[in-house]
Amino acid sequence: MSASASSIFLSSDGDGYELQMGRWSRRLAPLLVEFAGIDAADRVLDVGCGTGSLSFCLARNPAIGGVDGIDLSEPYVEHAKRANSDPRLNFQVGDGCALPFTDARFSHALSMLVLQFIPDPNAAICEMRRVTRPGGTVAAATWDTRGGFVAFRIVFDIAAMLDPHGRDRRARAYTRPLSRPGDLERAWREAGLIDVVQDMRTIRMDFTSFADFWAPSEGRDGPVADYVRTLDDEAKSKLREAVRLAYLDGEADGPRSYAATAWVVRGKVPG
Repeated sequence: MSASASSIFLSSDGDGYELQMGRWSRRLAPLLVEFAGIDAADRVLDVGCGTGSLSFCLARNPAIGGVDGIDLSEPYVEHAKRANSDPRLNFQVGDGCALPFTDARFSHALSMLVLQFIPDPNAAICEMRRVTRPGGTVAAATWDTRGGFVAFRIVFDIAAMLDPHGRDRRARAYTRPLSRPGDLERAWREAGLIDVVQDMRTIRMDFTSFADFWAPSEGRDGPVADYVRTLDDEAKSKLREAVRLAYLDGEADGPRSYAATAWVVRGKVPG
């Protein structure tokens, strides 16, 4: 999603998002689909589709008739369109807080790794409920940024030690909406959804080298890059070296693997 009244996520380039998050979204997507229990459907909505990880995952199931992905970021939507060859998939630019669909249009509605970046996530959740048919599932995933997102913490914990502005950015990153235990379940119940269940799912983020780990920080997508781009050359070099030492941990450069845990929630539209 792009920075606007309905998003605080820095977005610029589809390839940049793939490097920063898309490669990990593809690992999380099947876990969310399985948790949501979506094995057949007429049409499914993917709110905040980004470059399409969740939409493409859903479309791998031939029992799903169609998938609509919507995102505020035009570069991300264009990236998803270029990667798509399935006529059942449709991607469009749009606002998750004001979905351009009629009531009860979809069998189910999902959102992955986006609600934390919407200033009014409850509006988006209510919209997801509105466009989902009675008996349909509304499900989502958000990172546990404070307790379960190791790679993210490495950068922001070091930034907080080096820079007062980094402390502010860390606090903002770790306290996003819907990132604490019980947040999603509470929001789902407040939206009037029933049979609500919150759980967690964990993936691994695997990096080939420190250069692979650091590369997204030099980009123009996501919270870390959004912070790093505010630094002058000296401050950025100091941060990079400190993060490099943390990545190496006294060993030779090479592959590293970090856990990343997401909260997941599902509920049904009453009726």
